[in-house]
Amino acid sequence: MPTEATLPEQTQRSCLLGYQQSCNPAVTAMNSSLSWWVYALLSAVFAALTTIFAKIGVESINSNLATAIRTVVILLVAWSIVLAQGQFNHLSNISMKTLLFLVLSGVATGLSWIFYFKALQVGKASFVAPIDKLSLVLVMLFSAVFLNEPFTLRSFLGTLLITIGTLIFVL
Repeated sequence: MPTEATLPEQTQRSCLLGYQQSCNPAVTAMNSSLSWWVYALLSAVFAALTTIFAKIGVESINSNLATAIRTVVILLVAWSIVLAQGQFNHLSNISMKTLLFLVLSGVATGLSWIFYFKALQVGKASFVAPIDKLSLVLVMLFSAVFLNEPFTLRSFLGTLLITIGTLIFVL
């Protein structure tokens, strides 16, 4: 359990300034372990809205143009957040390995969006979205192979059920 001395400097500063709801180290540690759930649920909500908005948005324009417009909006939002948080000065500290994998991630994201928008343009959102979410199955497999993360019986069964559920949706 962290003590005040082991809390990150920014958290200590937030406690002193009154920005933290709780400055109790035990509560702070618990909140940080729960926060990924909140972010994941918010991600799911916004991903669902993305599908609905994108389906409506690609009805009358080229799907690649739609992807380009969306990308500019994301670029503006992301850089606004970076600048507002004062993180811009950390750019020079990024290692070549980190930069390489962020670039590869960006290429993969771009290709994913291009194919996703095309699929939404020609298919039903209620069919496209479940197939797109098969990426979860691929993440489970890729993380076991490339990141040496455990692939347990529980992981296998969850992955199998997701695959079966997707097939039930679209067949």
